[in-house]
Amino acid sequence: MVEATRADGAPTPPIRLVIFDFDGTLSDSGDWFLSVVDQLARRFRFRTVAPDQVEMLRHKSSREVIDFLGISRWKMPLIARHLRKLVGRNAHEIELFPGTPDLLERLADTGVKIALVTSNSEANARKILGEEHAARIDFYACGSSLFGKAPKFRRVLKKMGIPAAQALAIGDETRDVDAAREVGMRAGSVLWGYASEAVLTALQPDALFRKPQDIIDYVAAHR
Repeated sequence: MVEATRADGAPTPPIRLVIFDFDGTLSDSGDWFLSVVDQLARRFRFRTVAPDQVEMLRHKSSREVIDFLGISRWKMPLIARHLRKLVGRNAHEIELFPGTPDLLERLADTGVKIALVTSNSEANARKILGEEHAARIDFYACGSSLFGKAPKFRRVLKKMGIPAAQALAIGDETRDVDAAREVGMRAGSVLWGYASEAVLTALQPDALFRKPQDIIDYVAAHR
C-alpha cells in the first residue's frame, strides 16, 4: 500500500465509514464489459474499442475515455440504463474479485460502516455479491450517473450521520477520486480495477491499494 501524508503533518480524523465503488473495485466485471462494448457501440453509435486500444484507454481519465469514444453526454444515462439491464441478465457471468468476501467480512468486524455507491443497480450488486456478502453492506446508493457520484456520497453521509472527514471512498477510476474530493472525503484507489496505476497516482489519492489486505490495514491504522 502507498499512503499519502498530509502536508501539515496534522493527524487525520478516524475512519468510521468506507464507501465502495462496485464494478472494477469489488466486482471483476471488466472482461464482461469488454465482451458487450461493441454491442453498446452499435446501439448507441459511439466508437468501438479494438483489443489493442484497451491498455491505452486505461491510462486516460474517465472523461478522456468518454471523449475518445465519442459518446455524447446526453446518451450516457441511456447507455447506463441499458447496461444495468444487460448486467441483470448476465450477473451469473460476473464474479467478485478474489479477496472481496474476506475484505467485507473483516471490515464489518472492525465496526466500521460500509456503503456502496455505484452506477449499477442495487439488485445487480446484491445478485453478484450474494446474500451473505450483500448483508455486510449497511447502505446502498445505486444508480448514479457516470459523473454523479458526489450527490450520492452526500446522501450516504447524511443518512448515516457521519462527517465527510471520517469517511473513505474507494474506487478504481479517476472519477471516483474527483467525486470524493468534491465532497471532502478521503479517496483511496485500488490498482486491480480499470484505470492504470500511473493515471491514478497522478491524482495523488490519499491511499493506493495493491491488494484487499491493504484496505484492511489502512482502515485499522486510521481507527
